[in-house]
Amino acid sequence: MSEIEKIESEKESEAVIGEEIDIKVTHEYGDEDIQVLDGLEAVRKRPGMYIASTSSKGLHHLVWEIVDNGIDEAMAGYATTISVSVDKDNIITVEDDGRGMPVGINAKTEKSTIETIFTVLHAGGKFGGGAYKVSGGLHGVGASVVNALSEWLEVRVFHDGSIYYVRFENGGHAVDQLKVAGECDPAKHGSQVRFKADPTIFTETTVYDHDTLRDRLRQLAFLNKGIRIIFHDDREEEEKKRDYEFMFEGGLKEYVKYLNKNRSVINEEIIYSEGYENNIQVEVACQYNDGYNPSVYTFCNNINTAEGGTHEEGFRMALNRVINRYARVKNFLKEKDDNLSSDDCKEGITAVISVKHPDPQYEGQTKTKLGNTEVRKTVSDIFGTQLERFLMENPDQAKKIMDKVILASQARLAAKKARETTRRKTVLGGGSLPGKLADCSSKDPSICEIYIVEGDSAGGSAKSGRDSHFQAILPLRGKILNVEKARQHRIYENAEIRSMITAFGCGVKDEIDTSKLRYNKIVIMTDADVDGAHIRILLLTFFYRYLRPIIEQGYVYIAQPPLYKVQKGNAIRYAYTEPQMARLREEMGDRLSIQRYKGLGEMDADQLWETTMDPKNRTLIRVNLDDAEQADQYFNILMGEEVEPRKNFIIENARFADLDI
Repeated sequence: MSEIEKIESEKESEAVIGEEIDIKVTHEYGDEDIQVLDGLEAVRKRPGMYIASTSSKGLHHLVWEIVDNGIDEAMAGYATTISVSVDKDNIITVEDDGRGMPVGINAKTEKSTIETIFTVLHAGGKFGGGAYKVSGGLHGVGASVVNALSEWLEVRVFHDGSIYYVRFENGGHAVDQLKVAGECDPAKHGSQVRFKADPTIFTETTVYDHDTLRDRLRQLAFLNKGIRIIFHDDREEEEKKRDYEFMFEGGLKEYVKYLNKNRSVINEEIIYSEGYENNIQVEVACQYNDGYNPSVYTFCNNINTAEGGTHEEGFRMALNRVINRYARVKNFLKEKDDNLSSDDCKEGITAVISVKHPDPQYEGQTKTKLGNTEVRKTVSDIFGTQLERFLMENPDQAKKIMDKVILASQARLAAKKARETTRRKTVLGGGSLPGKLADCSSKDPSICEIYIVEGDSAGGSAKSGRDSHFQAILPLRGKILNVEKARQHRIYENAEIRSMITAFGCGVKDEIDTSKLRYNKIVIMTDADVDGAHIRILLLTFFYRYLRPIIEQGYVYIAQPPLYKVQKGNAIRYAYTEPQMARLREEMGDRLSIQRYKGLGEMDADQLWETTMDPKNRTLIRVNLDDAEQADQYFNILMGEEVEPRKNFIIENARFADLDI
């Protein structure tokens, strides 16, 4: 989980019942009410339309817009190196050694082309003019949006021994015209953009996350083989300060190797295919590991299409078709046997699919699902042909793959039977909720919430302290099964997991339908100790692997019970963190009665309600999925079979742990 949003207060706005509310606008609607926003005013007025949000995610989006321009130069065959640096004041500098932006006058705007690029929306070289065959951004708004949302921005272009310079301030306005500001080596060419995000727009934070920048730049280097990307962070402590240089001649092969570095692989050689058909460039790499969950990442023009699309469909079609054909030809499947399913063929596979398309069409504004229908057949043809060749030319590795998918098929049939017992029946079918569930009386999912509580003791306090109108309690007995190390049939046979699936009512895996979810909030409430943390990660692993949409759509929360109860006379205060406890000591003085809560069961019902369950007072942490690749890696490291990666992770991150010893 890469992004955690803290919900300090959740007091709902109260509806006025039985009272007529006049919402009529009394102001006249005239010509003067029509606003025309010039230039970049629209971007500053509604930044969310252009960068999705002004949170940390939107802040980093500014960097990607400028870096993508350098990547486009590289994909066009002109740039070989892109450097990104962050200085101590969180100023970003991006430089590439491409052709450099044009420095002449644009005929339409009668301004310099550089000023046009950075001040006019939908101005760029990506509209079919021949400057770029493919690019990540096709709307020509990237550079101008970054300028609009920066406190200031500077551009330097290196051309024929001269350095051209222009600076923008006050919402993206040029301070002066483009001018020659110095000389450089005549062999030097390219563009440099330096900017500082506007704190009046990004009110949440203007501090860039080191790992987020590093990981995305590494990913771009994987996706564009042969391109050198350099990253330098000047904010790091002196002993840690270093440059990162990413360049991968193997492209996606090295990407898959990196993703599988903490897993035991089945086929030692990575299956790799690339081809060019119908003006579409296709690159696919995949490798099986001994895990049970597929990890498939898809990209179009370097954009992560998190929801997949036609390129993933083409990959899946080819994989299923070729694996089944090979299984028949080599007698892994007999004539009477059913075909292997798509899930059988994907179990334990790590795959990266990247297409470069001159005119990509995405479903929705977020570019998370590719919609071009012609891509499906192109990927299927190119990958299918080369997958078949790999299996024929590598019979030993092919046999290992076949053994795995056949075993997956057998496990699937066993899981199907166990799964049927967990699928919630309709009312006519006479299905019932788990007996241990203390459900709420309301049937309106939009206000209902369920607390997943460890143990009968805490469960008893929670049941007594809750508001039974909208709060349900589901106590768990002990720790649930670690789904990262178990096959599906064992998971569906686990009583605690069955109880959760039945209580949620939205199905599981590929059958999940969040519109049927019975609760708007699923709250994990565990003890504030090591065991409680372990139960949380077990639950989050299960949710991520089997109920992922409930995380993606923001239904999962973590309760924050207090660590301390502090009493002086009749005054009672609670501390949720160690710094809060230190402040309370200063505020309340001496002769304090301090109780350190080891578990929820130590609180009576009233205390649990007051501190942890009352929407007026409680603090919840919403679990968000911001980076699927990183989340997948962490779950595999922390919950998978391999011990050494987990040991290394603990050693590297031990200094961040807040242990109560």
